[in-house]
Amino acid sequence: MTYIDSHAHVFSPEFLQDREEMLQRALDAHVAEVYMPNIDLASIPAMLEIEKNHPWCHALLGLHPCHVFQDYKEVLAEMEEWLERRPFKGIGETGLDYYWDKTFVQEQKEALRIQCGWAKRLQIPIVLHTRDAFPDTLEIIREQQDGTLRGIFHCFSGSVEEAQAAVDVNFLLGIGGVSTFKNGGLEPVLQAIDLKHIVLETDSPYLAPVPKRGRRNEPAYLPYVAARISEIKSCTLDEVAAVTTANAQNLFA
Repeated sequence: MTYIDSHAHVFSPEFLQDREEMLQRALDAHVAEVYMPNIDLASIPAMLEIEKNHPWCHALLGLHPCHVFQDYKEVLAEMEEWLERRPFKGIGETGLDYYWDKTFVQEQKEALRIQCGWAKRLQIPIVLHTRDAFPDTLEIIREQQDGTLRGIFHCFSGSVEEAQAAVDVNFLLGIGGVSTFKNGGLEPVLQAIDLKHIVLETDSPYLAPVPKRGRRNEPAYLPYVAARISEIKSCTLDEVAAVTTANAQNLFA
């Protein structure tokens, strides 16, 4: 039984003191691969250093919506140079976030469109962050969908109808620690959506699952998410691991 963590910021400063031990704990927990979504230019060197030393940790490249400001075009131009320099496993994380600040909403939308273009041109998946912005994110994905765009709605926490809409545009749902929360609200979604549309994630160092809630999250906690999904869907843990691992492998192949 092996797992894939489709979304973990293991390059984050929160792991500065024990990064090697944390990565070993992931392997010990049968997490065979970790995908690392980039957030801005500053996070690229640390991410690439981890990938160099741990080839089972894979780098993505993208501009997080909370890091989209007036200079977003210049930042994206530098990121595009990185894309020409070396391969990345995907684009992201990108998307729309209206929770913290709506000052740069139009810039976020344009940045998302640009990064969708990268994903289509390079034929790699895109990882979407959407917070209080699902309708607008979905609208842009529908607009950009040409039959080749694929990816993940990361940290999905919407309704059954929104989940089905994401599936209908050829995207997977990233399910993490929120699924284990008493009031996480994901039970109806997990009951309604087939496992073939789901990938596991931790979003480390954030959103640690029960029984680790309130602590720093890490990929070794991924089995808690898988166990909760198996409970909700009344299937075996082996089945959750096998199907979600295959989904991630097929997406990032």
